[in-house]
Amino acid sequence: MEMNDLLHRYFGTYDLAAVDPRSLAGGIDHMLVDFGLEQDRGRRFALWSMLFMLDAAPDLDLAFEDEEDREAARNFMDLLAASGPA
Repeated sequence: MEMNDLLHRYFGTYDLAAVDPRSLAGGIDHMLVDFGLEQDRGRRFALWSMLFMLDAAPDLDLAFEDEEDREAARNFMDLLAASGPA
């Protein structure tokens, strides 16, 4: 899944800064539903990553059954933290 595809699918734009707060909340809700239904590990991780960047990701223990997926998520969080403020 490409970031731009996720932005367009859930928010109707490729520019997140252009999304009004109500549309942002609606897109996040839609993304959370899709995350809960998604069976593919890669797609599930992509959705979780986007939710994390939007400060809406479920806790790792709830989001991922597999320890490898939780570790990948921790690595992702560490990489974002190391990159500094947005």
